[in-house]
Amino acid sequence: MQRPESITNADLGRLSSFRLPARAEELVVLDHRDQIRALEAPFDLVLGGGSNTVFIGDVAGRILLNRLQGVEFQASGNDVLVSAAAGENWHVLVRRCLDAGVYGLENLALIPGSVGAAPMQNIGAYGVELSDRFEALEAWDFERREFVRFQAAECGFGYRDSRFKSKDRGRFLITSITLRLSRRYRPTTAYDSLSGELERLGITCPDARQLTAAVMRLRRHRLPDPSRLPNAGSFFKNPILSADFARELAREHPDVPQWPVSSILDVENDRGMKGENVKLGAGRMIEKLGWKGQRIGDAGVYPNHALVLVNHAQATAAELMTLVEQIINSVEREFQLRLEPEPQLIGQSNVFHSRTNTDRTGQ
Repeated sequence: MQRPESITNADLGRLSSFRLPARAEELVVLDHRDQIRALEAPFDLVLGGGSNTVFIGDVAGRILLNRLQGVEFQASGNDVLVSAAAGENWHVLVRRCLDAGVYGLENLALIPGSVGAAPMQNIGAYGVELSDRFEALEAWDFERREFVRFQAAECGFGYRDSRFKSKDRGRFLITSITLRLSRRYRPTTAYDSLSGELERLGITCPDARQLTAAVMRLRRHRLPDPSRLPNAGSFFKNPILSADFARELAREHPDVPQWPVSSILDVENDRGMKGENVKLGAGRMIEKLGWKGQRIGDAGVYPNHALVLVNHAQATAAELMTLVEQIINSVEREFQLRLEPEPQLIGQSNVFHSRTNTDRTGQ
């Protein structure tokens, strides 16, 4: 039985796109599927590309770094099942599908991170969520010591959430995912900023490469390259509220964008709401309060998008968390809503999750 590499007192700074200094007591590097049965649980964290993880302190425990590789295509008529190992880079997979004439992931181009992180977070952008294209995943069950398979309906997908991120966090190691894509190109272009970008370019019926390029232009404007300006993408979740409260908020703040949540969330979202719900634009709320471009030490708000926090050079965890707390408190005072961080804040106390927006959901 092969055993994965184990590194003690491991440097975590380069394993997170936010680049805060931190170390782990032990880092286990998983390179091959044959090594999985030799893994000794529990792990304090499973790490992929590190784009959705911010280390705000050292980890006195064990971290598993998932580097599993491999992609397979299986066609059946116009449908194509694409299976990818969890350690693959997500954007590389999107481009590989595009090059193969397999469509459905165009709107999810340039999302940072690994394939294994995609279902944990139920990634989404510009009107498409992973759950819209998801077929199944394979995972290693640390409790039962066996491989298991989950269909889409068993994954508990919600807005930037899944069972693997919430109630079953730490129990399963995602080893691969399977997506149901198509050789038929059916573009999704209704999202406001995307349709506006296509209109600006004079494109009324974009082909797949044009649509992907438009998405990438939007993301590059909105999100700095983490290799040049470290960041973790969107730092706060867009709040999901009852339609009734959203209408009340719209009367006071008509310039805060609102969108109906996707059908999977209409049934029951991560706060247990049922019926008609609305997602609000957290970035616009933060911008209205004057946070764009502001900074505390080297931790700052990106000037091009208020939802993105950045590390200008040598930010400390204390600077970042002070900035986060001040933004959350100012939004709560103005909008009576408490924002929640989107990335995992490793080492964080539960202070930012002690209050939620449950009282604004019509329950």
